[in-house]
Amino acid sequence: MSLTELTATSRVTVFPLEGLTVAYTTRSGDERGLGDIGLVAVVDVHSDGDELWRLARDLGGRTADADQARWILTQASRARMVKSGDLPDVTWTAYIRRRFALDTLFANHDVLMTGRMTLVEELTQASEDNPLLDTKDP
Repeated sequence: MSLTELTATSRVTVFPLEGLTVAYTTRSGDERGLGDIGLVAVVDVHSDGDELWRLARDLGGRTADADQARWILTQASRARMVKSGDLPDVTWTAYIRRRFALDTLFANHDVLMTGRMTLVEELTQASEDNPLLDTKDP
């Protein structure tokens, strides 16, 4: 499967989830800038984002794709509410493996995209201040 590559500068929330470092940001489907697309990605060069869907199934007990997508968005929304690793203006590149259209608006999103993400050098300084943001291999 080919990956869609997106690069932007925006607010990104980085948070831990069952041994993964996960990044969450939003995109807009049109010029209104509503943030109707949720982008949740694993910050790891060896990831393709499928780990998120497995966690939704295994931990969240969800079997339907729509339920798994809502579980993933719930984890990301919770992290953002408590400002877990909030980076207000960071440049990132995401490699989207999966795009899922929800049947109804959830957490202000009607689309969830998952995959992996890389964050630029600005993250290096932030990770020195916050170990949660350290995305280097051990």
